[in-house]
Amino acid sequence: MPLDQLREIVARLRSPTGCPWDREQTHTSLRAGLIEEAYEVVEAINNSDDANLREELGDLLLQVVFHAQIASEEGRFNFDEVAQDISEKLIRRHPHVFGEDQCADSAAVLVRWEEIKRAEKGITQTSALDGVSGGLPALMRAEKVQKKAARVGFDWSEVAPVLEKIREEIAEVEAEIGEAPERIEDEIGDLFFSVVNLARKLRIDGEVALHRATDKFVGRFHQLEKLALERGLALDKMTLAELDALWDDVKAASRI
Repeated sequence: MPLDQLREIVARLRSPTGCPWDREQTHTSLRAGLIEEAYEVVEAINNSDDANLREELGDLLLQVVFHAQIASEEGRFNFDEVAQDISEKLIRRHPHVFGEDQCADSAAVLVRWEEIKRAEKGITQTSALDGVSGGLPALMRAEKVQKKAARVGFDWSEVAPVLEKIREEIAEVEAEIGEAPERIEDEIGDLFFSVVNLARKLRIDGEVALHRATDKFVGRFHQLEKLALERGLALDKMTLAELDALWDDVKAASRI
């Protein structure tokens, strides 16, 4: 089986006769790589690139197998136990599929999932916002917090008041310009939070939207550099007005 082969390869790499680099790795040293591989999977999904997605999922799977191998060597747990645990968890948390429970829609499924999760961990809920990790990326954490608040009715039913809130936050940012940096930071944070709320209300993935906007900027900036080169211009010698004019040319060309 391919999965068994992968596990055997990782075990060989970690063995005394294996690779010096692989033998030196720890859970801690692999953390950055795990996050990087997860983001590369997301990028492949965003690009609708099946070949790359297949490759990146393999890289991510390698991270899981690698961590399990390290734990197995130390006698703490192994890959089979990891797989067994997640299988049992999926069955427990889907009683509407593997049991007799009934869930009318996906919203009910999420509520039931959280109930079961709290029961499993022996957590007594003290807040509707419990369970959102503080270690998540800021954009993702904001969205999850807002979704949890919305489940208990703390949410606008229309988009219009969300837009009004964004305008209010922009005005507050403007009012703090020139004041203490921490005050400006606070208001910009409120503005970001409100924009995340708008994206959520419009059923837009904020992370995806921001990545696409950044990709678009990068693409257009590359075109700006190319256009400047063609015209014999040096970007660092141009005024902002000249750069803006060149940027407008790039935007116009992208619409043709």
